[in-house]
Amino acid sequence: MAINLQKGQTIDLRKNDRGESVYDLSKVTIGLGWDVRKQGGFFGKIFNKEAEYDLDAVAFLLDGNGKVANLGRTVQTNDGRQLGLYQGDVIFFNSMQHPSGNVWLTGDNRTGAGDGDDEQIIVKLDQLDQTYQKIIFLVTIYQGRSNNQHFGMIENAFIRAVDATGKEITRYSLSGDASMNGMCAMVFAEAYRHNGDWKFRALGEPHHTDNFIDILRQQYSYSH
Repeated sequence: MAINLQKGQTIDLRKNDRGESVYDLSKVTIGLGWDVRKQGGFFGKIFNKEAEYDLDAVAFLLDGNGKVANLGRTVQTNDGRQLGLYQGDVIFFNSMQHPSGNVWLTGDNRTGAGDGDDEQIIVKLDQLDQTYQKIIFLVTIYQGRSNNQHFGMIENAFIRAVDATGKEITRYSLSGDASMNGMCAMVFAEAYRHNGDWKFRALGEPHHTDNFIDILRQQYSYSH
């Protein structure tokens, strides 16, 4: 049975709640899900013309100092745009696969082992180089500030970990939390090495910014 975590609670991803080694970490799916609170009533349907929510899942791969060592490179697209953080240790919508091939973002996905997830980040934990000691998982609302959107408007937000066989290991739910009002980004959880095993901790840390780069610079980058 999957363990329902509380904020700040930690579990061993390799073992169940009885300490038994039953999970296959050759591939772990981190699934993120949420619902947008709907305006009720007749007038709510007429006047609710706000932009659709675009929520993005992001992962930071951290070294032993708790920092992103490889910020990737900047590339130019065919239409002339400059894309930064490409093929580095940050997994996001413009760089969906880690150079090692062991971490990738699937995008929107509601099928398979991640049924019910809105976005998924898949990690081959057992194949990650020892350089990587921790992975931070976060979600941001794209252009949330300009669209007056925030996590206080989100319902049924959750993050869960599913092993390679499709078995749900743990789930952390976050809904009805007043501290989310006005917040456009959230550090959901982290997976980290400890004595040879991988552990998972529910964090639920809100941020005002709608840009994950702000969080990267403030907390997880060597260059501020």
